[in-house]
Amino acid sequence: MKRSDSDVQAVTGLADPVRARLYQAVATSSGPIGRDEAASAAGIGRPLAAYHLDKLVELGLLTASYQRPVGRTGPGAGRPAKVYVRSGREFAVSVPPREYELAARLLAAAVDADSSGTSRTMLLAAARGFGADLGVRARFRGRVQTGARLDVEAVLRDYGFEPCSADDGSVELRNCPFHQLAAEHQELVCNMNLALMEGVISGMDEPGMHPRLDPKQGRCCVVIGPPRHSVDSAAVASA
Repeated sequence: MKRSDSDVQAVTGLADPVRARLYQAVATSSGPIGRDEAASAAGIGRPLAAYHLDKLVELGLLTASYQRPVGRTGPGAGRPAKVYVRSGREFAVSVPPREYELAARLLAAAVDADSSGTSRTMLLAAARGFGADLGVRARFRGRVQTGARLDVEAVLRDYGFEPCSADDGSVELRNCPFHQLAAEHQELVCNMNLALMEGVISGMDEPGMHPRLDPKQGRCCVVIGPPRHSVDSAAVASA
């Protein structure tokens, strides 16, 4: 089967509403998710969830493994349970075929090859300007209503970054929309993402949010810190 055919099958597999809900439950989970938890999130029974979860694995959308429940070890811990995570594969369907990724790779290679640094400077300026425009438009259409962190999350979610709240109050991004490009041009893409988010926050007039580079496996390289007043309050309380 050609890659394009398998991509079509995988994407059309999510047309089933049950599979779509299960995939969403797994994709938004902070860690591997079991059949019971997935079934509860999708509002269906465990046997039906198990069937569709395994079909999603067959399609390449999910990856399955086995692990023991947290806190259970030793001979009486029972059998490991089957758990699921989102697959690391990417699926793209375009009719007629398009090769935007190839264009992006060529452009990134050209920027990296520019020893003067001019192309890189212009790229980061363009990313920052685009982000600022997103932030301004969100602010002026009345979207910004729920607090700095949620405002930023709403904009970034529209562009596939999948923001989520970390334990320390910062915003982590579960997905990098430019993952394949970043694999070949990590420094360039990570700094482009950082400039983009600096622009978003500037356009929203949220100076208390602080994007920073903090690369980690399985998520975007940028983390956005909590508002400054939250940090200050914590410092005062500890004092």
